[in-house]
Parts: sequence; C-alpha cells; structure tokens
Amino acid sequence: MSKSLDRLTLLSNFARIAERGSISAAARDQNLSQASASRQLAALETQLGVQLIQRTTHALALTKAGQDCLQEARILLDGWEVLTEKVGDTAIGGALKIIAPVALGQKQLARAALSFQQAHPGIRLTWLLDDAPIRFSEIGCDLWIKVGAVPDDTLIVQPLGQVERLIVAAPALMSRKPATPNDLNALPCAALAPFEGGKVPLHDACGDQVTITPPVAITTNNIFAAHQAALTGLGFAVMPKWFVADDLATGALIDILSDWRAPSLTVNAAFLPAQRQTQRLRLFRNHIAQAITAIDGIAVP
Repeated sequence: MSKSLDRLTLLSNFARIAERGSISAAARDQNLSQASASRQLAALETQLGVQLIQRTTHALALTKAGQDCLQEARILLDGWEVLTEKVGDTAIGGALKIIAPVALGQKQLARAALSFQQAHPGIRLTWLLDDAPIRFSEIGCDLWIKVGAVPDDTLIVQPLGQVERLIVAAPALMSRKPATPNDLNALPCAALAPFEGGKVPLHDACGDQVTITPPVAITTNNIFAAHQAALTGLGFAVMPKWFVADDLATGALIDILSDWRAPSLTVNAAFLPAQRQTQRLRLFRNHIAQAITAIDGIAVP
C-alpha cells in the first residue's frame, strides 16, 4: 500500500469517527477493531502534529484543528471518489448519504430514492429524514434536500420546486366558511414552526396581501402533528397542497380560503461545489429533480 493511499485511509477513518461521534461505531462501519481505528486516528494526529479529537469518558469532540482537518479531508476524499469514477471502468456504485425533509422524504421522495437504487444496485444508500439544520461537512452528507432556505454559504443550492401552501381545517371547526382572511383571526391555529407562528402572511392571485394574527392553539415542528391537530378540529393549519390532497378529496379537510395562499416554500438541493461531485451524485440529483416534477402542488422552476 502506498503512502498516499495510507494517508487517504487515515483521513477516511478520521472522517468516519467525526461523523459517527464514536471510535467503536466508526470501527464497526469499516470492519475494523476499535484498537485499529484508534491507532489510525493517533497516526494521523502524529503525522499532522495536532490533536484532532478531544476524548472524554462519554463523548468525542472535534478540536478547532479537527474541524479544519475534517473540511479538507472531505475535499480530498471526494476528489479521490471522482478520480476513481473517471479512470475506472465500473458500473455506477458507491455510497450516497442523503438528508431529506421528514414529510416530503417519507411520503414522496423515498420511492424515488429506492427506484434509483434498484436501477443502480451498486449504490449503498443512506436515507435520513431531518427537518432541522445540519452541519453538512461534519456528517459526511452528499446531498441535502431542504424545504426553505439553506443556511450554509459553502454549498451550491439548486431550487427544485415551489411548494403551494393552503389554509385547511376540519369542517367541525367552523360554523361557516370564512369569507375573508380577517375572519381567521377568530379561529385557533395549529402552527408549524419555523414557518408559522402568531402571524401568518397571505396573498391572493391579484397580489393583494394581508397578515392574520390568529390565536395559536398548538405550535409544533412536526408537520404530521400539525396535520393531526387540523384533522381533529383543534385549529386550522397552513399545509402543503401535496400533503393534504387526499384529505381534500375525502372532505376530511377543506380549503377554507380557496382564493388565498400562504407564501410558497422552495424545495432546495444543496451540495458541495461541482468539481467535487461524483457521477452517482449527479445522477441522483437529476433523478430526484425529475421525481419532484410529478408531485401535484409543487411548481417546477
């Protein structure tokens, strides 16, 4: 084994430890003993002359040097992946780690991800659902699909679609259908954080805008909980059209102000700069972008 490959192995081991937050977990992932993974980490620290990870009884934490090293390690490891794809004569394969929003990832995009893996059996897919912001470089992510703004200016952000959002409620909540947005100020709201709170901006097709301030019955960061609150009549909710299409069809929920909409949200794909992209990532991004075009209630840019 050459020295250059040895160094890539050490960097790969370090990146896996940082990602997993545990030497033993990283060792299992790599089919190594814990002692071997520890020795590789120590060897890298010796070569670099700095401490990369602070070890305590209960946890591991990256030092400042470790954070800098991890960022550069990701670049080198991704570059190696790109190189092997370019010069190798192999089928599409390798690891892909994707972070997707909970509802969209579970109800819509999981099928597309699995169909991609079926088409490319050599892909080892990690499909994680999370609505919270992530530390892209630290977790070793290849693609972050996020609804809303991406708070990381080191990433390239590709808009995939605009999510139409409407105001829905169970029929039992209302004695009569609201005639104007201001009528909603008398109804309780099931607010989905961070998008809605005590103030909900609305607009109509003519461009008129109004902000309502309904009483908040429940605030949650989980769209399934907000949806359930709306179904039970606890309050109205601002929901993506694609998410409540079946409820609207059955009458379990109604679009209570059909001429008014909440601001649309952008579905974004975030990834590292193009020169460090693997072919499998480019293919997967195109596959997901195509899948989103088929979702009713998401307008493609």
